Amino acid sequence: MSVYLPLFPLNLTVFPGEMLKLYIFEPRYKQLVNECLEAEETFGIPAVVEQELAGFITEVEVVCLDKVFPDGEMNITTKGKRRARLLNFDQKVDGKLYPGGQIEWLPEHEGVDIVLQSEVFDLMQELHDALGIQKEVVNSPQDVESFLIAQHIGLNLKQKIHLLSIDSEVNRMDFIKTHLDEIIPIVRETERLKSKARLNGHYKNMIPPDIT
Repeated sequence: MSVYLPLFPLNLTVFPGEMLKLYIFEPRYKQLVNECLEAEETFGIPAVVEQELAGFITEVEVVCLDKVFPDGEMNITTKGKRRARLLNFDQKVDGKLYPGGQIEWLPEHEGVDIVLQSEVFDLMQELHDALGIQKEVVNSPQDVESFLIAQHIGLNLKQKIHLLSIDSEVNRMDFIKTHLDEIIPIVRETERLKSKARLNGHYKNMIPPDIT
């Protein structure tokens, strides 16, 4: 069953559960956000890729109105909810300034692969080690979740949209594992070359002396 949803196209993708801060300044989107706040309704964010709308969106809710400026511009915090397929797009909703479109909610096939979770957890550790990152995204394999991990592994926009289109958590994790398997050797080599360049004097790593 399809439903109609206000839309806010952006050059990015939001995953379910992901927090996104937005600065709202265009009249059409000020109207959209104000109406969503008043009615406690949601809107959709479809990604724009090479001047074209992607076929998938994420429903988002405004979880915090952070600041309202005198001219009505505002800072808001949103959170991704459900995934949907975009069936059609209207440049303007009837009687409104903002766009909208008919959407169809995507199914979610439940189930996890604990072996795959553990493998992705180990690969994330490897990636962070290669980049010298101390802070962990998750603390254990049981906490590994595709849309959370996907925010931190350098996916490009097209890869993010593809991940958003996958209905199975197991298949999404498999996609992420493949990406990590491919990118970690590249990251390690890049970091090795950077280190070599610093040793050769191409980079200056100045450490301030202790002054007593």
